[in-house]
Amino acid sequence: MKAKIIVLALTITAMSFMANAQAGLKIGYTNADYVLSLLPEAKQIDAELKAYEKQLQNQLQAKYKDLQAKVADYETNVNSYDELIRADKEQEITTLQQNIQKFSQDAETSMGNKRNQLLAPAYEKIGTAIETTAKENGYSHVFSAGAPGFDVLLYAREEDNISNLVLKQLGITPPIAE
Repeated sequence: MKAKIIVLALTITAMSFMANAQAGLKIGYTNADYVLSLLPEAKQIDAELKAYEKQLQNQLQAKYKDLQAKVADYETNVNSYDELIRADKEQEITTLQQNIQKFSQDAETSMGNKRNQLLAPAYEKIGTAIETTAKENGYSHVFSAGAPGFDVLLYAREEDNISNLVLKQLGITPPIAE
């Protein structure tokens, strides 16, 4: 009889503990890229990135044109060059090719750095809004969703999506769902 009472008391205690634990657990999710796309500054960030990319492309095209001109000149005049001039022209073309390859790699890195520099304040703003939204609405956990292959969330109910609450926190009226 004592064993049954102890088991019953332990069961009641365990059920009470689980009920309290679940009462404090409220989980939501959001898609930061979706929120970012609706920020007013998103268009400006996109425009700045495109302008910077265009600058880099123009510089690369100028380098290619210079290389093409030097190669065309070399091919046209190669028979008239003596050994020293031919070697110098070949070295000049090789150096231009190497410079173009290095510029291309550096431009890619620079573009990534520029993207990170421009997006960092926006993502920080979104992060702050997510934290505020979670606290104001009693969410104990908020997961990220919407980045295929990088989702931290494998399943969630649509009613737990707090993206529109985050947008409201940022002063943005969410688009009407279709």
